Amino acid sequence: MSESTPSRVGRDAIEHASTDELQALQLQRMQWTVQHAYDNVPHYKRAFDSQGVHPSDLKQLSDIAKFPLTTKKDLRDNYPFDMFAVPREQASRIHASSGTTGKPTVVGYTDNDISKWADLVARSIWAAGGRPGDVVHVAYGYGLFTGGLGAHYGAERLGCSVVPMSGGQTEKQVQLIHDFGARVIMVTPSYFCNILEEMERQGLEPKQSPLEVGIFGAEPWTGLLRSDIEQRAAMDAVDIYGLSEVMGPGVAMECVESKDGPVVWEDHFYPEIIDPSTGEPVADGEEGELVFTSLTNEAMPMIRYRTRDLTRLLPPTSRSMRRIDKITGRSDDMLIVRGVNLFPTQIEEVVLKIPELAAQYQLVLTRSGNLDELEVVTEVRPEFDHLSRAEREKVGQRLTQTIKNYIGVSAYCSVHTAGLVERTLTGKARRVVDKRQR
Repeated sequence: MSESTPSRVGRDAIEHASTDELQALQLQRMQWTVQHAYDNVPHYKRAFDSQGVHPSDLKQLSDIAKFPLTTKKDLRDNYPFDMFAVPREQASRIHASSGTTGKPTVVGYTDNDISKWADLVARSIWAAGGRPGDVVHVAYGYGLFTGGLGAHYGAERLGCSVVPMSGGQTEKQVQLIHDFGARVIMVTPSYFCNILEEMERQGLEPKQSPLEVGIFGAEPWTGLLRSDIEQRAAMDAVDIYGLSEVMGPGVAMECVESKDGPVVWEDHFYPEIIDPSTGEPVADGEEGELVFTSLTNEAMPMIRYRTRDLTRLLPPTSRSMRRIDKITGRSDDMLIVRGVNLFPTQIEEVVLKIPELAAQYQLVLTRSGNLDELEVVTEVRPEFDHLSRAEREKVGQRLTQTIKNYIGVSAYCSVHTAGLVERTLTGKARRVVDKRQR
């Protein structure tokens, strides 16, 4: 169902189509998707019938709001293959989540799905500034996680030379980036901070590395972290968005020329924003939870999937498709500390306002009696490693006051020497350690 080829990636006519042309294509594909799901996935037939809706009720795009939402629990309840709309034998690849909170969520792809995914990641790399012939260093994890193989196939589709490094072995990551002349890196932003630290540890200047484009995703990150990375590494840092349940990386991509939020590839994915409490849609520009309906997935169509990511839809700029704002957090990872709603990215933003502090941090939650206690564990940047313990304590006091002023929650902030905050070795950082008894 994909229209792009390697020679046309980044210049697909649909990326610059009129609103009417785009919406006509979306409606055609959405009608096919809901019928395909209803006919071939028992879960969707039960869910549609229970809500009193039928695929024939989809007359215009806004009618999708009549259909039931899909959650991760639905995928786990239908483990392993009952959400597939094709026989398992027609699934050429199967990915799954880690399943740390129960059964893993399983996703499947036909040959056409894999090809379309490669096209969209290739389109995304082009939008980020990558070009055929570039060396692309992939430090996302390979295996059941969709990041590594999704990035890999897309970079190959664009005509790049791919270094399938995966995560870990940070010292070797630095060596190969330099020795192979990687122009593009695809990695989580937190792990890239580890790579920058390793470059500096080896006496290398990050600004002198061959990297010019960083495509960062798989976890929320702030504009301040973008600025920090770009200044330290003299590169363009852009945001890629995706999730395994809908496809993987490449659902949306920030364009390097504007850097104003990832463009949703709306010819393949229809976005909505809902109120996370009521499930009701909200208008573009209003904050809420991001919901996706896939428009071309064969093996596993997804109807109104609740991503739990909190953001808002923004009007088109570099492309004719809408953008999503920076992910501010997840509706299911919001922390409530003494009655105050708190997201880890809020702490990151405050930490990076203090020049002495590095981007590494961790939130440790405990309980004293009936009261929550929050410790923000941070560390100084290497150039401030000479600070005495008393001087670090003063920095911690400034951070404590800033968190209180900006977020409204009391916290104890500890500031350690460089390198003492727990690092991620393979991918996403563990930002929260919740030791409270439930």
